[in-house]
Amino acid sequence: MICTRGQHFASVDALPSASWAVFFLAGALLRPLWALPALLLLSSLLDFGSLAAGTIGDWCLSPAYWALAFAYTALWLGGRFYARRLHDGGWRSVPRLALALVAAASVAYLLSKGGFYFFSGRYPDAELAGFLARVPHYYPRALGTLAGYAGAGLLLAALWQRLAARQPRRAAA
Repeated sequence: MICTRGQHFASVDALPSASWAVFFLAGALLRPLWALPALLLLSSLLDFGSLAAGTIGDWCLSPAYWALAFAYTALWLGGRFYARRLHDGGWRSVPRLALALVAAASVAYLLSKGGFYFFSGRYPDAELAGFLARVPHYYPRALGTLAGYAGAGLLLAALWQRLAARQPRRAAA
């Protein structure tokens, strides 16, 4: 998230933001509950730090900015639900992963993009029809980015677990 979010000292140009995937993966892979507020704080620090440094404008930092906290929480909960209820450790989990990603992404999209569209003040004549007209343009990209990063992250986690399982166990001394 640090490398792909906004324009700050650690940004990698031309990569889409990994923030949605980071929250989903954190929900799926990290046990401590404090991970969610820590990531929410990190994302805000990156955004406000970039604004203070003058590397981003204030377009997205509107009163609707705080809808992101709800969107990120939905992604985190989606990852947690997937890991605890849908994942079985095998390839049969892939369709369930896809379903969890679509469900979490849909809720996050409605909260973040809908929140921005209706409450940012950037669209004074905001109507449901106007928001719905934007969905086909922006939602597939958001879903694709989430799926790409989350798929890569979960694949790496699975490989790590397999490698760890193959390591010889050391006998307790």
